[in-house]
Formats: sequence, structure tokens, C-alpha cells
Amino acid sequence: MFASLGGKTVIVTGASRGIGKGIALRFAEAGLNVVVVSRRLDEAQAVAALCGPKAIGVAADVATTAGCAAMVAAAVEAFGGIDILCANAGIFPSATLGTMTEADFDTVIDTNLKSLFLSVSACLQELKKSGAGRIVITSSITGPITGYPGWSHYGASKAGQLGFMRTAAIELAPKKITVNAVMPGNIMTEGMEGMGPDYIAAAAASIPQKALGVVADIANAALFFASGEAGYITGQTLVVDGGQVLPESPAAMEAMG
Repeated sequence: MFASLGGKTVIVTGASRGIGKGIALRFAEAGLNVVVVSRRLDEAQAVAALCGPKAIGVAADVATTAGCAAMVAAAVEAFGGIDILCANAGIFPSATLGTMTEADFDTVIDTNLKSLFLSVSACLQELKKSGAGRIVITSSITGPITGYPGWSHYGASKAGQLGFMRTAAIELAPKKITVNAVMPGNIMTEGMEGMGPDYIAAAAASIPQKALGVVADIANAALFFASGEAGYITGQTLVVDGGQVLPESPAAMEAMG
């Protein structure tokens, strides 16, 4: 399955932990050259080592033009080009309205949304050369579908990613580049573990499958969007949440028995 991916090169941003790390490992397993991008070189190199000999770690701040240029240059030098960009970099600090500062808002928007634009812009020429370029965005159900107190800036950034995606998909279709997004629900990552056991238990109870997802669930969705088999899909989203967004009220969950 997905034999079309063998030998291709993928950049994964925000890949030092959590979903990004899972995506990098899954793509390495599928036989791709993997460029692991993180702000910290030691963390990027540690994940690259887990991916194997066809992976490199690159330190880059993808919220800056210079950082994105550096990651592209490293990918081209190591592997000769770029076929796939997995724009995964993101943060989710909590701050409610009234306490959230301008700096709080700007940091989240820059890291989650501006970095998407800069990463795509930097990779664009190489993706065109690929002849079958793929851009896979890690968005979220939070913002586009749901909300959560303290995450208005995060929700805005994730909804913004989908607005960017739809127009980018139109503009890049003639260049044979697809643009799609995976929308995770509650996934068990290091960040989720930091929310505490009470939050995790409550989150699992609100999901019809009664469990949080794992990073492999998101990585497999990203792998599909990156594949040749998904070549006629663009501007689309795939919710991966165990049914989390389906119940219309707590009563719907109670009716499950």
C-alpha cells in the first residue's frame, strides 16, 4: 500500500515530539527520506536517528522566512528536492479573553498560521519540480468545528489554516500540487499528558469510542494524503477524532448506555 511514496522526500515541521514525531516515524517506515524540523537541533536529530539513515534533523524557526529557507536548503542539499510538506508546527498555550495579551495572540498565530504560509512559500518551487507535490496540514477540530475556553487564539489559527488551504488548493492545482488537512481530535501526546488525568478522563468520556486517539492515527491519515493514491483529492479535510464531534449533547452519550 502507498508504494508510490518510496524514495520521495518529506519535510515535517514541529517534528520533535507528539503528532509531528509520529508523522516523521510513519513516513520513514514507508520508505521516504525524512527531514525532521524543530527549533532545537538536538531534538530534531534525536527523532531523525529514530527514523533511520534516510533522515536528517534540521533546526529552524518556521515562523520566520529565514528559518523556512534554511530547512528547504537542508532538504535539497541532503536529498535533491522536496515532494511533500507536512506543515505540523503548532502550539496551544491557554489564555482566556481578558487575560490574553497581544503577544500571546501573536505568538500562536505566528507559530500555527504564519508558519504555514512561510513553509509553503519556501517549499513551493521544489514541490512544483516534484510533479506530484503534496502539502498536508495538521489542523484541529478546535476552531473549525469546536471551541474550548482559553484557546480562542489557537482556534483562530486552526480555522485560518483551512481558509488558507482552500485557496491554496485552487492556486496550486495547475502545478500538480494537492493541499489537504488532517483535523485531529483529542490525541494522546506529551502535551495531552500535561493536561492532567482528570482532563484526559473527561475527554475520553466525551468520545463515542471512549478513548483518545494515538499519534499513529494522525500519521496514517497524513500518509494517505501524501500518497499518489490521493492524487485526485485536494482542498479537503479529514476529521480523525473517534467520533468526538458527533454527539449533539451529553444526553447523546448517555443514550449509548
